[in-house]
Amino acid sequence: MRLIGSLASPYVRKVRVVMAEKKIEYKLELVDVWSTEAASAALSPLGKIPCLIIEDGGAMFDSRVIAEYLDNVSPVNKLIPPMARAKAEVKTWEALADGVLDAAILARLESTQRADGERSAKWLERQLGKVATGLKTMSVGLGNKDWACEGKYTLADISMGCALGWLDFRFPQIDWRGQYSNLDRLTKKLNLRKSFLDTTPRLPDIKPTQNSRHAPSANTL
Repeated sequence: MRLIGSLASPYVRKVRVVMAEKKIEYKLELVDVWSTEAASAALSPLGKIPCLIIEDGGAMFDSRVIAEYLDNVSPVNKLIPPMARAKAEVKTWEALADGVLDAAILARLESTQRADGERSAKWLERQLGKVATGLKTMSVGLGNKDWACEGKYTLADISMGCALGWLDFRFPQIDWRGQYSNLDRLTKKLNLRKSFLDTTPRLPDIKPTQNSRHAPSANTL
């Protein structure tokens, strides 16, 4: 399998963590999501990452689709429960974590990709408000539990860990650890796992060259 993505993307990180937990081998191909020539643009109609290329050459996109596919590919370390109610609970947690990321990324893009006179303070406030509400919902839902669902490690915890890790990476000014000690506790536990340690978000070491189509940019997510 080939996974097309970037080192900073939290959605790519989620898929990489799942692949590590499932012990699935793959090749990571780095792309610049802002480049019109990025490999992902040819493979995903939306030009988004992650994009997974499977053995028969087929491509699938969206981290939620890929994560569920991977969990079904191998019986090792199941991350999504088979029962409908429990599965829906895990997928709802995943949607919540991804929703926090969606809002935070929109806020970041508004701040970094627009000129001073073009930025909308109202838009920023709206997106960061969604982040704040999402974090509170996570904390209330987790409560004093060790894990979000079923009393065990699932895709719900992976999704939360990737979202919170990205906030640390791009929004260190958001003091979610100080506000929600249970989320801090969960994150510290997740960060002891090799799958999380090996995928800590970072800016790429590769510098774009004139002939490189797959060199990530420093602004990638």
